[in-house]
Amino acid sequence: MERNEAELPLSGVTVVSLEQAIAAPLASRHLADWGARVIKIERPGDGDFCRDYDHVMNGMSSQFVWTNRSKESLAIDIKSPEGQKVLEALLPQADVFIQNLAPGAAERLGLDAASLLRKFPRIIACDVSGYGAGGPYSNKKAYDLLVQCEAGVLAINGTEAEPAKVGLSVVDIATGMYILNGVLMALYRRERTGKGTAFQASLFDSITDWMSYPAFYTQSTGRPLPRTGARHATIAPYGPFRVGDGNTIFFGIQNDREWRSLCAIVLGEAAFADHPRFRTNPLRMQNRDDLQIHIERRFAAMSSDEVLRLLDEASIANAHLNSVEAFLEHEQLRSRVQTVGSPCGPVMSFLPALTIPGLSPRMDPVPDVGQHNPSILRELGLAKET
Repeated sequence: MERNEAELPLSGVTVVSLEQAIAAPLASRHLADWGARVIKIERPGDGDFCRDYDHVMNGMSSQFVWTNRSKESLAIDIKSPEGQKVLEALLPQADVFIQNLAPGAAERLGLDAASLLRKFPRIIACDVSGYGAGGPYSNKKAYDLLVQCEAGVLAINGTEAEPAKVGLSVVDIATGMYILNGVLMALYRRERTGKGTAFQASLFDSITDWMSYPAFYTQSTGRPLPRTGARHATIAPYGPFRVGDGNTIFFGIQNDREWRSLCAIVLGEAAFADHPRFRTNPLRMQNRDDLQIHIERRFAAMSSDEVLRLLDEASIANAHLNSVEAFLEHEQLRSRVQTVGSPCGPVMSFLPALTIPGLSPRMDPVPDVGQHNPSILRELGLAKET
């Protein structure tokens, strides 16, 4: 589909992001996807240290490619007189400013959200930090895995024998989405009132919201939510089941109707639904190991394709246990894969998760460090004479 940039929802919005790592860049990339102009401020030379996390995508970092397409890179030393002059020219043109500098650094430079809002009453400014302001951890540096540890994520993730981190940058992703949410709310507020907004987002506060259910469970029961590996901690049957062909499939039961459908259609024994040890979810949780044995005995004479077909027939949600390689070949993924440009040539990328009929999101190149210095400085009237 031909993309009309002016029709994208955030067309005309200018975002200046003093960003590094994942959380802030992911938020600004979501804004760029839907039409915002994102000017990414980087250190001269090496730029965002995320560029060097690995070099697997034609020499570029997989995480940098993920979070930085469709942006302009402006490489300046923000502490130097020249860099401050650029910021003084650039910030009055910004609708949104995001920064995730080390604790205290933005305040010392007058680039914290509150200071910017006093200077530019219509700006939407976001401070991103590890633990937020005001608490005893407010000056502590933080990264994804470390905050997973502090927030108890590892305590609920993994097997009974051993905790494990989440394999994705789950804290960074959560924070990026809350930054995005705050920016969009503030843009809507400004549209109605003309007023800008200064707000804060932190890694710890973001994952705290995601930890609500296990925290509430623990506070209410006086015991921690158990680590159950690939099985659900509070619902049964829900998780992996071995099948006669040696494969493992997953399915989950959410309500009594699905439980009865599983027994009648998939297991072929409708009366089992009223078994005194399994008729309700709390009973099934108490006797989960025995239920697992019973189900897998039934599955032992079937192939995984046969079991999955019966589960579909019974309207029970189910899944293959795919590797990442299998995911890359997934038929549902095919329409979501595109390529974008980069300093190292075309690289794979996925379309944004939202689909808006009639609109095609931006899928523009990943920038090189300082690639857009000449055009941005010329636009600001700061281009050096040659």
